[in-house]
Amino acid sequence: LVPQNHLPFKISSKGFKIAFIKDCILDRKMGIMDFDCNFSDEQQKWVLEQISVNNESAFRQLYHCYYAKLLQFSFSLCKNKQAAEEIAEDVFIKVWKNRAQAPNIQSLKVYLYTAVKNTTLNYISQQARRNITEPFSELHIELSGVVQDTIIEKETLEKINRAIDSLPPRCKMVFKLIREDGLKYREVAEVLNISPDTVDAQMTIAIRRISQVMKADISKIHNKKNTFKKS
Repeated sequence: LVPQNHLPFKISSKGFKIAFIKDCILDRKMGIMDFDCNFSDEQQKWVLEQISVNNESAFRQLYHCYYAKLLQFSFSLCKNKQAAEEIAEDVFIKVWKNRAQAPNIQSLKVYLYTAVKNTTLNYISQQARRNITEPFSELHIELSGVVQDTIIEKETLEKINRAIDSLPPRCKMVFKLIREDGLKYREVAEVLNISPDTVDAQMTIAIRRISQVMKADISKIHNKKNTFKKS
């Protein structure tokens, strides 16, 4: 077994060192990371148990599944890519250092997102870049792949993305976590420290606004088709 204080990678002030990154790249080349990241309760339990007994492959699996999403989540709050990278990496480092307690984690998503949120807010506080009581006052979220229907015209897709971008900050964050990151309503409520009813209300607002854009555009397309038929 690996000694308790040993990490599967070297750590510097800038995060993961070359050895661990090389392992991740090798994973991709060998197709090792071709797995479903939507862990069932049993899969989550297995991964956490494996990490607790020093299984580095299980740890890399966890890293591959969540690193990019956690990085974007942190960046949406602090707007500093380098800081977001270090924050996401630090959370994984803490998971490994405290791996003996990993099986005690009840919800993996909630644990990771909450850890990233808290660490990011601590960073913001230390940098005195914004009031920590208003962490959602400004958010920059790059929503990729929210709407993937290739049938929708490019113009409609752009309008939908603009509608998403115009959502109130917290509403946009809720929408992102649910529709892009795949969290459940109760998980989002725990991560953002709001009630499930608030999550539901925010999603209702988001879907209503986006639906209005889609209905208006569909109506225009329908009118164009009728005009073409008449001519």
